[in-house]
Amino acid sequence: MNEDEKIIISPSILSADFTELGRDVKAVEDAGADWIHVDVMDGHFVPNISIGVPVVKSLKKVARVPLDVHLMIENPEKYIGAFAKAGADIITFHYEAAQDKIESVISLIRSFNIKVGISIKPKTNQEVLFPYLDKIDMVLVMTVEPGFGGQEFMGYCAQKIPYIRGKAPENLIVQVDGGINEKTANICKSLGANSLVAGSYIYGSDNIKAAIESLR
Repeated sequence: MNEDEKIIISPSILSADFTELGRDVKAVEDAGADWIHVDVMDGHFVPNISIGVPVVKSLKKVARVPLDVHLMIENPEKYIGAFAKAGADIITFHYEAAQDKIESVISLIRSFNIKVGISIKPKTNQEVLFPYLDKIDMVLVMTVEPGFGGQEFMGYCAQKIPYIRGKAPENLIVQVDGGINEKTANICKSLGANSLVAGSYIYGSDNIKAAIESLR
């Protein structure tokens, strides 16, 4: 990653006030957010249930920046069309949820002319992604166990980043999600990440703009 490369900041609405999602999306957009990160959980792939297609469709009406939709769900191929049609600009699915059908899921997302991402959980080795790096737009490295916000950053997971960078095309986005704050952001950027997801750090701040800027 070049030192002057723009760091893409994608605030996670998992930490927003769900009764005021439109307001909270506008707040981070006005503060300089590049994307809006939408965590979709099914209660099976991860032990939590969050939001689905209707919320993405509603967000699309008010969001001025791309919707970065992270599918933490089983059988992602069943729902990709619905999320794409609802307004997702980027769809990231989990390697662990689609191990025997990675290529077909990538092709399905591509068919909607949106960006494709693959995510890996903390215990998954980065090498499983190497065959697909030239076919996707983004890798999402989880630095917490997916499912809940506010968890502590797992530093060993960030060590996957330089290995991915070493095998990836130059334009691949390497995103990190989990326990991101000013300190852990610097660790991830130094290892080659160029997109950061943060929820509680941004939405829990008294100054959202300053929080976002501190991650760059």
